[in-house]
Amino acid sequence: MADVKSPTSNQYWFNAASATIPGGVNSPARAFRSVGGTPLIAERGEGDLLFDVEGKSYIDYCGSWGALIHGHAHPRIVAAVQKRVAEGSSFGVTTPSEVRLAKKVVDSVPSIEKVRFVSSGTEATMSAVRLARGFTGRDLILKFSGHYHGHADPFLVEAGSGVACLPTSSSSGVSAELVKHTLSIPYNDFEAFEAVMRSHGKKIAAVILEPIAANMGLVLPKSGFLEMLRSYTERVGALLIFDEVISGFRVGLGGAQELFNIMPDLTCLGKIVGGGFPAAAFGGAAEIMDHLAPLGSVYQAGTLSGNPVAMAAGLEALEMCSQPGFYESLQSKTSELVDPIQDFIESENIEATVHRAGSLFTLFLGSRSVSSIDDVKKCNPARFASLFQRLLARGIYFSPSQFEANFVSMAHTPNSLEFTKQSLLEALIEEKHAKAD
Repeated sequence: MADVKSPTSNQYWFNAASATIPGGVNSPARAFRSVGGTPLIAERGEGDLLFDVEGKSYIDYCGSWGALIHGHAHPRIVAAVQKRVAEGSSFGVTTPSEVRLAKKVVDSVPSIEKVRFVSSGTEATMSAVRLARGFTGRDLILKFSGHYHGHADPFLVEAGSGVACLPTSSSSGVSAELVKHTLSIPYNDFEAFEAVMRSHGKKIAAVILEPIAANMGLVLPKSGFLEMLRSYTERVGALLIFDEVISGFRVGLGGAQELFNIMPDLTCLGKIVGGGFPAAAFGGAAEIMDHLAPLGSVYQAGTLSGNPVAMAAGLEALEMCSQPGFYESLQSKTSELVDPIQDFIESENIEATVHRAGSLFTLFLGSRSVSSIDDVKKCNPARFASLFQRLLARGIYFSPSQFEANFVSMAHTPNSLEFTKQSLLEALIEEKHAKAD
């Protein structure tokens, strides 16, 4: 065991962080509260490996929560960033980098004609909702239970991600006044959606959702659900907002909207669009986007929005995603890992299931059918925590929560995928036997 007083110990650095940073982390899920143990303190990353301060390496399936589709420290992204930062890291004025990335986004995502860059997914969703209200002149926002759209006040109502681990799916400090215009209904519930649209449709500015829910674990939309949302919102004059912070450029270059052939009015992007740097975006039809200042009356701004270093990284990342066969290869890697696990679960009659979309997946323990947040809550976080620790001991790092997705990158090697598959199978057998005892 590493010396907790040594600066080469995870515990040393977590203790030091806890003295000056609330909970020792700058984002709650990193604290390992739902899986137990000492959080990893990262030293560096290379390819599909994450190295902690103790010198241990882990095959990384968190990948900065999905941002690192090309793995850690990809040489092309590193070179682009080094060149850019040597010429200046921030100017507070427009640069060619953001213009080039904007064109790449518009060319890639079917529904986007114009795009505005920000620095985080929370900013993207918050700004998109403000724009929807400004465009429609309405106040109400409809979201879905278990979907996470960042930590802006209007969204912390029955939210997913780290908030799903709290005793209540919300946050203190968010007053009733700030959420009274947010409606929340069950995901994949056709009848609930139709009922709320009949009652409030003409007052709703926007319906926002993750078209592929990935912050309550990975839960796919039921057949026809997205189509119904599109039809109803058009009928009542509400905007449809796809939060593709996770699914954007992950399930395909055009995101979930291309996969399902559904055109939202506004799209929120993050993670991959910044190439591993703090960047996000929201975009849509020019008619809507032109309501933003300085053209329109909807105000949004940010000192580091369109940061040239992040733009250079994002552009390089998307250029690599655009290479022929990229997504086919990435999905093949994911199949090598995920398909045998699901087959094993079914053959061994294990109370579990694997959900997968493109190169992201979630292993749900304690349930064989998951389509809503209520189904997710029936899963067994204690079983997941046990599995997580078994994998961590083998040098495999999954996202540290039952309520999150895992991500395969192009950097994952055949050896890493095979080792992970065998380790998962062994861990599931051990976990099954432990449960039986």
